Amino acid sequence: MRCHVYRSRLRPDTYVYLSEKDGFDALPEALRLRLGALEPVMELELTPERRLARADAVMVIEALRTRGCYLQLPPPMEARGP
Repeated sequence: MRCHVYRSRLRPDTYVYLSEKDGFDALPEALRLRLGALEPVMELELTPERRLARADAVMVIEALRTRGCYLQLPPPMEARGP
């Protein structure tokens, strides 16, 4: 599955995966407002075997198929270190 990854300019370490390029309509309006402008980061071929830094590829694929988007939040403060 082809997917497009965008980074929030307002929220550090927050990324949005979309099934369609610039398919921002898949995001709820309230979420779009909170994320602010989104800048493209990469386009990738997503498979169940693909390793992602902070997400499970199978969960991302399922979200893209059912909702058209997946939101990747930053790790909890404890996980970030000092």
